[in-house]
Amino acid sequence: MNDPRVVALGGGHGLHASLSALRRVTNRLTAVVTVADDGGSSGRLRRELGVIPPGDLRMALAALCRDDQWGQTWAEVVQHRFRTEGDLHEHAVGNLLIVALWELLGDAVEGLDWVGRLLGAQGRVLPMSTVPLDIVADVQGADPLYPLEVTQVKGQVACAMTPGKVLGVSLVPQDAPASPEALSAIRDADYVVFGPGSWFTSVLPHLMIPELQRALIETKATRVVALNLAPQPGETDDFSQQAHLDVLQAHAPDLRIDVVLADSGVVEDADALDKAVHSMGGRLELAAIAATDGSPRHDPALLAQAFVQIFASGL
Repeated sequence: MNDPRVVALGGGHGLHASLSALRRVTNRLTAVVTVADDGGSSGRLRRELGVIPPGDLRMALAALCRDDQWGQTWAEVVQHRFRTEGDLHEHAVGNLLIVALWELLGDAVEGLDWVGRLLGAQGRVLPMSTVPLDIVADVQGADPLYPLEVTQVKGQVACAMTPGKVLGVSLVPQDAPASPEALSAIRDADYVVFGPGSWFTSVLPHLMIPELQRALIETKATRVVALNLAPQPGETDDFSQQAHLDVLQAHAPDLRIDVVLADSGVVEDADALDKAVHSMGGRLELAAIAATDGSPRHDPALLAQAFVQIFASGL
């Protein structure tokens, strides 16, 4: 399929990786980004101004910048963080720019579109909701003295760093509205891509908004899951590749998965993973998509090539 309509879901570095690859594949790309961050610059702006956290949105916009001088310069500008002894310390320039446009225009989506035009972004960035969200995780053994006790941990940063085993997540408020533009993009998409990224705090939250989950279930798009290269410390320690899929299915039992993409170099039991994917109604695609320096990062060019193969299959 030439120039497919693709929607990528996630947040943070994982979404940055998928967008860096997908912008090489299609000119009709939309990122739908989680808005639950409560740490760092985003958390400070959220608490002070009551806005949705801009950090993951900023990272997505940076990933969509072109490879020419204009794109790379602006990508560096929006990602730049101040280093001071004062209040600006660790604030990202892009976060401040995004929030300024939100205040001037009074519309989150319109503000992001303006930033995208300034950067020459090769795609559109949308928040999954226009209200700030909090992630609540059910954690077993958060207190090492009580390894079997299940307690709740609130906040994206706390959930990502919690000791113990994360069993599941939910959002506050539970009935948060989905961004209308995000719903429209998902319904019109040819492909929807989940991951890679922090499974409980970046990928699964999209399934916790009722309207968004319904759109993801009902869309005629092919649903692709891109698995992580390594467990996420504090979230998915000791998780197998199959466990990621089990958690996804547990949070959205009616969600059909068509393709699961995994790196051929990190899959320990390809037969078991293939069986798990097949049980969800999908097929497994194995490819070399990791960076060649040995770090647990996706190589944008290799990941793009893998997406091209998936899209060319016509599923």
